[in-house]
Amino acid sequence: MRHWLLLLLLIAAGVHADERILDFHSAIIVYSDGGMLVTETLRVRAEGQQIRRGIYRDFPTDYRDHLGNRYRVAFDVIEVLRDGRREDYHTERRSNGVRLYVGNAERLLRTGEYTYTLSYRTSRQLGFFAEHDELYWNVTGNGWGFPIDHAGATVQLPPSLGSSALALEAYTGPAGSRGQQYRAAQPEQAMAWFETTRPLGAGEGLTIVVGWPKGHVQEPTQQEQVRYLLDDNRELLVAGGGLLLLIFYYLMVWHRVGRDPAAGVIIPQYEPPAKFSPASLRFIRRMGYDHKAFAAALVGLAVKGLLRIDYLNGHYTAQREKAPATDLAPGEQALLKHLFASSDSITFKQDNHHRIKVAIDAHKDALQRNYEKMYFITNSAWLIPGILLSLATLVVAALQLPQGEDAFAGVFMLVWLSGWSIGVVVLAKGALTAWRHAFSGGSYVSAIAVTAFALPFMAGEGFGIWALLHFTSLSMVAILLGVIALNLVFYHLLKAPTLAGRKLLDRIEGLHLYLDVAEKDELQLKHPPEKTPQLFERLLPYAMALDVEQRWAERFAAVFARLSAERHEYSPSWYHGSHFSGRDLGAFAGSLGSAMSSAISSSSSAPGSSSGGGGGGSSGGGGGGGGGGGW
Repeated sequence: MRHWLLLLLLIAAGVHADERILDFHSAIIVYSDGGMLVTETLRVRAEGQQIRRGIYRDFPTDYRDHLGNRYRVAFDVIEVLRDGRREDYHTERRSNGVRLYVGNAERLLRTGEYTYTLSYRTSRQLGFFAEHDELYWNVTGNGWGFPIDHAGATVQLPPSLGSSALALEAYTGPAGSRGQQYRAAQPEQAMAWFETTRPLGAGEGLTIVVGWPKGHVQEPTQQEQVRYLLDDNRELLVAGGGLLLLIFYYLMVWHRVGRDPAAGVIIPQYEPPAKFSPASLRFIRRMGYDHKAFAAALVGLAVKGLLRIDYLNGHYTAQREKAPATDLAPGEQALLKHLFASSDSITFKQDNHHRIKVAIDAHKDALQRNYEKMYFITNSAWLIPGILLSLATLVVAALQLPQGEDAFAGVFMLVWLSGWSIGVVVLAKGALTAWRHAFSGGSYVSAIAVTAFALPFMAGEGFGIWALLHFTSLSMVAILLGVIALNLVFYHLLKAPTLAGRKLLDRIEGLHLYLDVAEKDELQLKHPPEKTPQLFERLLPYAMALDVEQRWAERFAAVFARLSAERHEYSPSWYHGSHFSGRDLGAFAGSLGSAMSSAISSSSSAPGSSSGGGGGGSSGGGGGGGGGGGW
């Protein structure tokens, strides 16, 4: 008896599991304006298991192009029938399309076979290529939870095609597969016919490709394509408009306050401007402070006999000398006072980062107090409206994303990336500078340390951009980077010298012209001073400040070679270390500037869209698709 009951239960289970689509046929009409009318006829067997009130059909409407921009197609239901009679239906918006529920929630179906007819209009489904136009269409969708015994489709194209041959392809099986279990034909003019040659399992589908000569279906104009792009991606319209507004704002401000006074005639200057230190010339010329200004100040003080620089075991040490600190330029006194506040010696390594940082800050503050506003204006206050406009643009743009959750995440990612990217630019610049210094004779250990510190932040930048692409598009990321770049560029462009600063800059450029002239061009100089070791030492800090220390030193190669031949080897009293070479003075000077800047920098921081034809398609590709089930 138990065996008979078990057999009956198995038979009953088999009957209930036999819900399926007996036949799925799609009749597609392609109009000359690019629109489509699709009529799907589904004959299903309902057993009250999944198909209880009716069926549902998922229709994808939201896609992404090759740049990640959203592409939304139309889906307008025309008619829904069950067994030839009008049937209740309602639609529900899904994450990437529309779900069409067919049936009445208050009425259950009896077991049996039913024929559903779904008619809808859609557009923007066609591919327009250089040599042909194409319909790449997922007839059944690959999201059905039960099998399809037979599937087929007909495609009626505009009559103007006449007897033109059509290119027909199809794919069967799961999404991504390229099964060929189908038949296709062109039964009459401008018509294509397809059918499967085997049943399709759950999750399998039929995708067709029909190609025809160009000129029979109207292709969207460029203006229409732009309108579609902006309609589907409103954040691009907001962000692009904000970017243009930001450009207009910065250009207006630059025209008002950021334009430099006209430069005068630049003539070689054989002496630096009186009472200006090397660091002050660099600070005024760059209209900003950096670690090389500090390095040039140290060498300048060393040449004056106020300190000695030693290089030993990979570290620079500054040793205070007993010479009186008289006739010092602004900034030099502050540097000496704070760098040697607790002892007469300091080694540039991270153990002393606090003491070095205090000295750098004091040096920078003194230069700002004495030279900023008098010789140049940063106009940094004008950056605040630009930054606020940038943030407002990105926030409002992110709020245009279609889904609430994506909008919130998009706002966070855009604002976070804005600040993060600026920090990464600074870190990347620091790493590049460190490696440039290393290749010029500086410390590879420092370069590796700076790079190791920067790499996690760079990785975070890459992850942030990758995550942002999930919510928005490559176009939006490009606009974001454009906004960041614009603020960085105008941070520099808005700085402008005063009239007094312009006159001083002319003299600084004249000194730069003299220090940077090649040895073979020295004859063009009028009455230059005699090249002596004393001249070399006195102007070396200024050459460092103006980034021409190596060229300056190379001009003295013959002088020091002659001294060496006369057994008067040149050795500066203010420097002791392995980097020095009287025979290769250019390399020494170049490495001194870069290596000291690198050492100061590291020691002042605390540790711490494709065709489906030609074999390029697959089942599940193209437009249409989706799937369905019972409810």
